[in-house]
Amino acid sequence: MKSFQQNLLILLALSLCALCAYQWYGQTLQRKEIAGLNQLLYDKSAAVQSYTNSIKTMDRQIAQMDGRITELKEIAKTNDQLVLSQKRDLSRLQASNSGLTNQITEYKKAVESLETKIKDAYAGIKKQNDAMKELATQRDDFIKKLNDAVKDRNDVASKYNELVDRFDKLQAVGNK
Repeated sequence: MKSFQQNLLILLALSLCALCAYQWYGQTLQRKEIAGLNQLLYDKSAAVQSYTNSIKTMDRQIAQMDGRITELKEIAKTNDQLVLSQKRDLSRLQASNSGLTNQITEYKKAVESLETKIKDAYAGIKKQNDAMKELATQRDDFIKKLNDAVKDRNDVASKYNELVDRFDKLQAVGNK
C-alpha cells in the first residue's frame, strides 16, 4: 500500500503540476486577451480623445464660421442698403442730369437766338455806321460847298465894300 499511496501522491503531484501548467497556459491566454483588450481600449480611448479634440476644434470653427456668417450677413445688409442708397442717388442724379441737359439745350437755343439777334443788330449797326459815314461825308461836302459859297459871297461882299469905299471916296472927292 505504500507504493499505492506514493503512486497516488505522485499522480496527484503530477496532476497538480499539469493543472498548474494548464492554469498558467490559460492565464497566459487570458493575459494576452486582456493585453489585446487593453490595447483596443487604449486605441479607442485615444480615438475618442482625438474625436473629442476634433469635435472641440470643429465646434470652435463652427462658432467662428457662425460669427463670420453673421458679420457677412450684416455686411450684406449694409451693402444692400448702400446699393439701394446709391441707386436712389443715381436715379436722382440721372433725373437732375436730364433736367440740366434740358436746361443746357434751352440755354444753347437761347444763346444761338441771342447770337442771331446780335449778328442782326451788328449788321444793323454796321449799316447805320456806313450811313453815318456817308452822311458825314455828305455833310463835309455840303459844308465845303457852303464854305466855298460863303467865301465867294465874302469875296463878293469885300469887292462890294471896296466898290462902296471907292464910290464914297469918289463922291467925297466930287463933293468937295
